[in-house]
Amino acid sequence: MAVVSAAGVIADVATGDPAGPGHGPSVSASARSASQADERGLPEVDGVPVGYPRTEAGAKAAAANYVTFSGGSAFLTDTGVRHRAVSAMAAKGSAGAEGKKADHAAREAIGDLRGDAPKVSAAKTVARTGVLSARALGFDARGAMVRLWTVTVRGSTAGHATPRTDFRSVTVTLTWESGDWKVKSSASTTGLVAPVDVRQASNVAGDFSDYVPAAAEDPVLSGAVDQDGFPAPYGRDERGARAAAVSAVMLYGDPRFFTDEGWRHRMLKATSATSVLAPVTSDTDATARLVMENRGVGPDGKAADGSELITRTAALATRSISYSDQAASVELWTASVGGVAGKDETRRPQVAFLRMTVDLVREGGTWKTTAVTPSQPLVPSPPALQEADSAERFADVGGASNAPATA
Repeated sequence: MAVVSAAGVIADVATGDPAGPGHGPSVSASARSASQADERGLPEVDGVPVGYPRTEAGAKAAAANYVTFSGGSAFLTDTGVRHRAVSAMAAKGSAGAEGKKADHAAREAIGDLRGDAPKVSAAKTVARTGVLSARALGFDARGAMVRLWTVTVRGSTAGHATPRTDFRSVTVTLTWESGDWKVKSSASTTGLVAPVDVRQASNVAGDFSDYVPAAAEDPVLSGAVDQDGFPAPYGRDERGARAAAVSAVMLYGDPRFFTDEGWRHRMLKATSATSVLAPVTSDTDATARLVMENRGVGPDGKAADGSELITRTAALATRSISYSDQAASVELWTASVGGVAGKDETRRPQVAFLRMTVDLVREGGTWKTTAVTPSQPLVPSPPALQEADSAERFADVGGASNAPATA
């Protein structure tokens, strides 16, 4: 079986290979409501995931899901959904303050979703947030503080508010309460702005129709891992297949994928089907060597001048293409950042918005990938009136310790 790996797509950003055209036909497929949570060990209350492991990865997952859910269409356009969600996610005594902040953020977001129309069309909104990095600023068994670097896309498919990119830095403080991580407080500021890859032209509003609320779902991170640190087994259902696809693509975007051969081989063994493991390993070894040679970085991910390789992939949304209890195909809309954080601006980190189709089979009590294939990009407009940050500033989000939790 021919395999086109996600690593090859991410390498486009890191090596300068063509990233593909900026437009393409939409692919129609049905999916469940974006307000539903993934069933990988996480129950839900009022449509939001709860029940995280009492670990640093669990805290990262809780913070990421809070930010992802609060950036979604239902949360921004429906006051009842918003208040119930805050109540489910917030710690005792914090729901009131977090609810007020959420209402304020929703009012500001309405302008992005409405454009020049008199009212917001909730059914046509595009409101997606992906987590590019997550750093635990502090963690113990009682509480955690997590700083997230996120990319948000907001707009409408109606044509009056073409989807636009925004980067944020969000700090979420959590407390362990009643057997779960709960949000104590949150604060959001402008985050590092990565320029959109110049080879990716922005799409028009109508091209985003496959990612309105009724057609796609937000990824849900669980923070559940096995003894090797890779995702624990996924349930034999459609949600489990989607979660496995999200985790695989995120792991392909981890900087260790390029710099640490041992980690890469263990990751591939954990996520790839036996039938394709050998060709996938050979292909990705070649890709990793190419990236490291082109960027002049060593096993520590750094060049001789101290510049650091930066690679991350965030899933903005998922759509089920096909599913049976033996095989599944999932399309992901992703934002991949690749480049070098240093003084050389010509190698600076850039963001590419890609669609990937992940094919999976049921094997060994979990879902394993047989192919991760890039398809037509789906590119929102760049941030309005914001200049990209200097290349060296991106060193703050590099390194394995800043990797977000997996699905």
